[in-house]
Amino acid sequence: MTGFLKWFFVFMTEMLKGFSMIFKGLWNGIKQIFNIKNYIQIFKTYSTDFGALGWILSILAIILVAGVFVLLGLMIVLAIRKYIRFRHSIVSNEDLLEEISDLQRQVLKMTKEKDEIMAMKVAQMGIPTTGALSLAGADGMPALGMEGGDAAVAAVGETGDDGVIQTADRRFSRLMEVDSFYRSYTPPEYNNTITLEELCDTYRNFACSRMHLFYEPKTIRLFIAGMASTKLIILQGISGTGKTSLPYSFGKFLQHDTTIASVQPSWRDRTELFGYFNEFTKNFNETEVLKRIYSSSYNNDINLVLLDEMNIARVEYYFAEMLSILEMPNADEWELDLVPNVWSTDPVNLNRGKLKIPQNVWYIGTANNDDSTYAISDKVYDRAQPINLDAKGVAFDAPDTGPIDLGFDHLDQLFKEAFDKYPISQETLKKIQQLDLWVIEKLRVAFGNRILKQMGLFVPVYVACGGEELEGVDYVLATKIFRKFESLNLAMLRDELRELVNYMNKSFGKNKMKESIEYLERLQKLF
Repeated sequence: MTGFLKWFFVFMTEMLKGFSMIFKGLWNGIKQIFNIKNYIQIFKTYSTDFGALGWILSILAIILVAGVFVLLGLMIVLAIRKYIRFRHSIVSNEDLLEEISDLQRQVLKMTKEKDEIMAMKVAQMGIPTTGALSLAGADGMPALGMEGGDAAVAAVGETGDDGVIQTADRRFSRLMEVDSFYRSYTPPEYNNTITLEELCDTYRNFACSRMHLFYEPKTIRLFIAGMASTKLIILQGISGTGKTSLPYSFGKFLQHDTTIASVQPSWRDRTELFGYFNEFTKNFNETEVLKRIYSSSYNNDINLVLLDEMNIARVEYYFAEMLSILEMPNADEWELDLVPNVWSTDPVNLNRGKLKIPQNVWYIGTANNDDSTYAISDKVYDRAQPINLDAKGVAFDAPDTGPIDLGFDHLDQLFKEAFDKYPISQETLKKIQQLDLWVIEKLRVAFGNRILKQMGLFVPVYVACGGEELEGVDYVLATKIFRKFESLNLAMLRDELRELVNYMNKSFGKNKMKESIEYLERLQKLF
């Protein structure tokens, strides 16, 4: 044992000597670098042989070396400050996430307590908990619209197709209100003479004269053309450019207010957007969005649903099911599953617990790009039409213009007429195909059939609204194709981007593709 201890002591001593030599050598190196006294002695020794040029060069050399050391010091200080800020932001984000988790736990705890209290109330009232409960209030008063005896009758209820005794007369109270409203509904007199170009001008004048909102004609053309190409439009840009005001004022213009859903950071699934079925109360928690979609199946209006600040939560989470539905080629298959079974008292337009998504509904999302939001994925962008609002509107004079009643059927007919009258020319299609091959060869990025299909719908309507064909093609290329370049290593592709700019000027004509070229040049500067 003594021999082992002696060996271990010598072994560790030799190893520690190595570490000591490393630190000692490092310290000696630093001392040597900053040995000012030695530098002065060397300068005195050799300066006696300096001429005029030697003195000038030696002073410049001293200044240069001193500048290098000052620059290194500044870089070290900046690196330390950046690291401290980075750590501070991470700690802040972790604190925020922890606080959100605490709040979620408190919500779950309060929900559980609420359910326990409701269970106690049910037990006191002697109503069975299997089936739907018709609880009017905490004091046991009859349900709304029922006399005292009727409430007891509703507690017995009917048997559904799953064999469960339903003890309430309805589980979709708000959707049944829609059914009741449309029993005596008289549709308005729609304007079936307006053209797409007149629609853009009329809305622009309405927004200016009645709402004090100022939009460029191009912005409105992009919005209408986006409605023709997809059911999901993303308005993105800096704050204060009218992203929320555009769909809000367009709803006012059509005399059917836009339904606004303010997205929250806690949204993780579809329940916040479309509601959910409460297994305890046997009632469906309906949202305004669900009610608007359901009512759209009754009318011929143009219905807009605004997802305000849509990327403050992950769009792929709460809107995933709708993205899949909108992707189906057959509109008859656009169905949203709400409940797994059928009650005889379900709303009229529910088909075996499924709600068919009408064609006269559009989803408009507003998106900001900052530290508080998530990046929108390619999956969402490919299915949507992004519209950039990067500048505040310039005020102009417009005649006083009132709202109109525009029917979906007429708008859809205008879109179809535009598709037939203003298809993308064969010459432009050929240039787009050649550009696609060039981009695949040089940058390994393909256009994709979905984007080409959307371009075929977007551009004709953009032209019918008063725009030019190449202007519409240019906008789709910039927002849906070249946007994908941001995921590439652009620092290594500057030459290719420069070649692409030259290729587009040569193929489409100089200054014809301004939007795309400005975007590509901005990418070159950023990376």
